[in-house]
Amino acid sequence: MAKLLGLDKLVTVFRIIRENGGIINSIKTFYRTDDLRTGTLVGVDKFGNRYFENNTFFVGRNRWVNYSEKVGLNYDGSQVPAEWFGWLHYKTDLPPHKDPSRPKYKWMAEHKPNLSGTNQAYMPYSTTKPKIEPWQPPQ
Repeated sequence: MAKLLGLDKLVTVFRIIRENGGIINSIKTFYRTDDLRTGTLVGVDKFGNRYFENNTFFVGRNRWVNYSEKVGLNYDGSQVPAEWFGWLHYKTDLPPHKDPSRPKYKWMAEHKPNLSGTNQAYMPYSTTKPKIEPWQPPQ
C-alpha cells in the first residue's frame, strides 16, 4: 500500500537528504553537481575526491565522483587520477586500494590535473628567429 501511495519515494528523498548532510548541505551539493544521489562510499583519493557506487542505477550511471570541497566550482574530469578513472569507466571492478595487480613503480609520475587557464599552464617558446619582425616606430 505504501508503494502504491508513493511513500517509498518520499522515504528515498529523506534518506538522500540525510546522507548528504541535511537540507542545507543537500542544497549546496545540488548547486555544485546538479544532482543528488545516495550510494556507498567506495574510496577517497589523495586529492579529497570521494567515489561512490549505487547498483540500483543503470550501468554507466551507478559510479560517480564527488570532487573535493577545496576546488569549489572549479572542478573538471582531469582532477580524477588514472587509477580511479579506470574504476569509474569500468576498466576494472576493483577500486585502486583493493587491486593487488596495480603497478607501482618509482619512475611513475604523480598525477597533475589539467592546468590550462591557470598561471601554471604550459607555454611553449620558440628558439627560431621569427620570419616577420614587428615594426618599431621611430623615437
